[in-house]
Amino acid sequence: MTEGLRVLLSEAPEAAAPRLLGCFLASDIGGRGVRVRISEVEAYKGSEDPASHAFRGRTERNKSMFGPPGTLYVYRSYGIHNCANTAAGPDGVGWGILIRGGEVVEGAGAVRRRRGRAEEAIAGPGKLAQALGISLSHDGADLLDPGSPIRLEPGPAPEAAVSTTRVGVSKAKDLPWRFVSAPSAAPIVAGP
Repeated sequence: MTEGLRVLLSEAPEAAAPRLLGCFLASDIGGRGVRVRISEVEAYKGSEDPASHAFRGRTERNKSMFGPPGTLYVYRSYGIHNCANTAAGPDGVGWGILIRGGEVVEGAGAVRRRRGRAEEAIAGPGKLAQALGISLSHDGADLLDPGSPIRLEPGPAPEAAVSTTRVGVSKAKDLPWRFVSAPSAAPIVAGP
């Protein structure tokens, strides 16, 4: 089951990212289980991408991006929000996919307790990580290990998706490497 995801995540992030749409990100943390269907992702391509945390090379902060495909990279954005990514591409290259949004399919009560409100759709990487209970302590976890408290699971592809430019970046902002599920949209056309 996870072998297919490992093969998928071995590809370049701009090719793998749209294929994560419809997959599930699940967590079992603090006795609370949550499962989210992924609906929004962004690709980052390491040293080839000035918007990537890995653009300038490996550091203590970004070392999980350089791990094998399926390694969870958690970082804090603006000193407030944790954000969840998966390493992609060959081990050691620093490619990754930011998981930006999703739809809660299990664990709405846990999401309500963590977020202070019930939400079916979670828009934004900080809100998504909070809903799943992801913290900096989870950085480096293997998302493809069935025993991990945070797991990436296969799921059905959306009917359609759109490709747009990434959100909140000041460099390489013209790259169409943000992918969003869109049931009424035309089939996705991946970026360059």
